[in-house]
Amino acid sequence: MKSDWPLITIGIPTYNRAHGTLPLTLESALAQDYPNLEIIVSDNCSTDDTGKVVTSYKDPRLKYIRRQVNIGSNGNYNALLHAAGGGYFLLLHDDDLIDGDLLSTCMERAGHQDSFGFIRTGTRIVDGDGGLVIERPNKVKSNEALDLYEAWLTGKTPFYLCSTLFNTRALREAGGFRSRNNLFEDGIAIIEIAHRWPILNIRELKASFREHGEQRTHAAAAIKWCEDFKQAIDLIYRYAERDREELYEKGMRQFSKVGLHFAERVEHPIVRIMSIFKASKYFPCRYWPGKRKRNLIGWVGSLFYSERKPVF
Repeated sequence: MKSDWPLITIGIPTYNRAHGTLPLTLESALAQDYPNLEIIVSDNCSTDDTGKVVTSYKDPRLKYIRRQVNIGSNGNYNALLHAAGGGYFLLLHDDDLIDGDLLSTCMERAGHQDSFGFIRTGTRIVDGDGGLVIERPNKVKSNEALDLYEAWLTGKTPFYLCSTLFNTRALREAGGFRSRNNLFEDGIAIIEIAHRWPILNIRELKASFREHGEQRTHAAAAIKWCEDFKQAIDLIYRYAERDREELYEKGMRQFSKVGLHFAERVEHPIVRIMSIFKASKYFPCRYWPGKRKRNLIGWVGSLFYSERKPVF
């Protein structure tokens, strides 16, 4: 019976996008063909017409909450998680989109059970105008945690919130959305939950992640991203029941590239050199790819920093 199917909460955190992408995001949530649904929009003290835009949709599934002060992005995510009444929870950023059958596909594959820690699909990457950049199917070969870890550490399955349906209780037990610098909080939650709960991977593309210059990825300090990525790799090292050393090596090589990519995008040349230098604290230069000049900077940095694996 459909009445027995789990209630799903879509949480949309938003700030000042009333006349931008928010309406499209909200409409993609309202267009879901899954019947047991609530949608909560958490307005992080916007100064535009967000309230008017959201309340113009006369849909009983939709709830609008306005924060009286801005509680930060991460605070808004966790406030939505706290407010969720569903057995499953999807955090949908106010510039991303989901296909109309995302939730129904996930629930059909799960047998309409709430026993999975999370359910993940593939993701399209689109640009600021909605044009397709690349398609990234979910290429995890099984529903085992170790296969998920290996696929992520080798770049076969990136983590995106718009294509991850979390079990609400599992996410709350994992501490919600949190990481050292609250930049890779979704990845930390996925790793924590995969260690403790059954998981379900779906290959098909069912969501679209918008990539543009306003996102925190482009504004955040490169070293803070390095810290969060290293936290995730260390967590996998701790939880892996086998192949721990192999997974650690794969992760260090993969995310040394990512960390260096962030560091090399710093505009000021001196700050850029310092960012590369400091990256060796988290990813020693023995893991770095090519570029002799950059590796020389990293080698000097490695004289001051030593690699540390997690102790437990």
